[in-house]
Parts: sequence; C-alpha cells; structure tokens
Amino acid sequence: MSRGKDIAEAFLAGETDAVWAEMSPEMKSALGTADALAAVQADMRRDFGSESEVLSERMLRDGPYDVYERTARWTGSATPLQITVALDPDGQVAGLWVRPQPKTADSPYLDYETKTALRLPFDGAWYVYWGGRRVEDNHHAIDAGQRFALDLLVMQHGQSHSGDPAILENYYCWDRPILAPAEGVIVRAVGHLPDQPIGKSDPSNPAGNHVVIDFGNGEYGFLAHLRQGSVTVAEGDQVTTGTEVGRCGNSGNTSEPHLHFHLQTSPSLGHGEGLPAQFLSYLADGEAIENGEPTRGQTVQPIK
Repeated sequence: MSRGKDIAEAFLAGETDAVWAEMSPEMKSALGTADALAAVQADMRRDFGSESEVLSERMLRDGPYDVYERTARWTGSATPLQITVALDPDGQVAGLWVRPQPKTADSPYLDYETKTALRLPFDGAWYVYWGGRRVEDNHHAIDAGQRFALDLLVMQHGQSHSGDPAILENYYCWDRPILAPAEGVIVRAVGHLPDQPIGKSDPSNPAGNHVVIDFGNGEYGFLAHLRQGSVTVAEGDQVTTGTEVGRCGNSGNTSEPHLHFHLQTSPSLGHGEGLPAQFLSYLADGEAIENGEPTRGQTVQPIK
C-alpha cells in the first residue's frame, strides 16, 4: 500500500521525474519521454483541479501485479476520480491511470429473484475475487450484461499460487473441475482456445473457452476461462446439477487462472441483461447461507 500510495502522491504533486525513474522499461517506451509524463500531469491539473477529499484507498492483486487504487473528489470535477498504480513483480510502475470513477450499469433486475436452483459451480473452498453489486466490489458492475458477475479463484495463505507466479500450474485453482450449477441444456461450448501466459490476455475472445447453459425461464449461465481441451460437453447436451463441464484455466481476456460466472437473459455474450445469481446452501466465511449472492472477499463453498 505505502509504495503505491507514494507513487500516486508524487504524481499528483507534480514530481514526475521521480515517478519516471520508477517506471518499467515498457511504460517508458509507451510514454516516450519524462516530459510526456509531465504533460499528462499538467493536463490533469488543468482539466480537474486538485484533490479535495480522498474517499477510499485499497490494494488489489491482478495477476502478477500489485495494484494501488485511490478514489477522491476533485475541485474541478463533479465526478470522483480514480488514480490507479500497478506495480510489477520488480516493484516498477507498470501502469498509471487517472479516470472518472466508474459507475454501475443501470439494471431493471435489482429486485430479481433467481428462478433456477443454483449450486456453486465447484467443490471445495473458493475465494470471491470480484463479486457484489457495487463497482468497488465488482468491476463487472459497469457492464449491463455482466452486472452481477463473479470471478472466483482459490487462495491459500493469502496467495492464489505457490512458487513462480509465471507458471500456470502453480495456481491453486488451475485444472480444478468446474461443475454445472443446475440442470440445463448446453447452448454454447468452446474448448480449443489456448491458455494465456501470465501477463498476456486474449481480448478478441474475452470469455476464452467457455460453456453457456440454458437453465430455462430466460436464465442463461456463463462459465468462462476454462482450460484448453478440458470442455467435456457439446451444444445440445443435457446436463444435471454437478456435471463436470470443464476445468479451470486461463483462456480469454484474463490476468490469471480463475473462474468467471454470470447469469443473463440471453445466450450471447454482449447481449441481454445481467441477472442476480442467488446460490443455495453454501458456506460464506464459515457461515451457512440458505440463499445468497457471494460478495468480494468471501471464501465460499457448497454444503453437500
């Protein structure tokens, strides 16, 4: 937290030469010169004024990067601004952004109750990396189709991996079975796409290898970022609750191995509206939940 905060505050104070000295070679190449970074800072001051109130600060882990995120009110902006500093494994600045605080997408389904009897799509304990209804807890919430989506991985001793973070097999969720959360019909199954090395992604195929299940009642479930070659179902297959549909991987637009799940009104990614996904009979941080929506920071597992 302290290093990310120091970088952010140096940038805000106009100490751009000091920030430039901490940047990775890739960042320097992208910007060109220290003067270009100073010009960005000057433009920010001209357009938005100065910070007047810090609203929140937090550290996130995004693949190999430690990310410091700070949201504040500014004298020249009606919308709070968010400054983000990404630090690579060597502690160098690999990303620096200032942008308006994202807003949650409007949804007509805030009071919606899931019709399908959903179970969590895995066995064992998984950590909710992104989940909930606020942008602060769930970066998907800015997108109408993925308004209530979840990103889940496995944590042990505060880490998502052991050993070298560049090795996919070192991630605790890697190759774990992914299960159908309810009975339904497979309407899409993709399994040929490569798993991405850590530090790279495939934005042209955002879901990567994935399965879409029609649960009926206008509810479609997406299970994404599956391991190449692991998808065990095909379009038209009928699955029952708990059927293995694939294994956790790192395909698509992803920063590290994890499972993405969301429920929406259409079987096509990028179309339709996101729906709340309320799961039955699970533990959240050891507490029994009869019917609920997992949220960021919880460790969840199904009750058998």
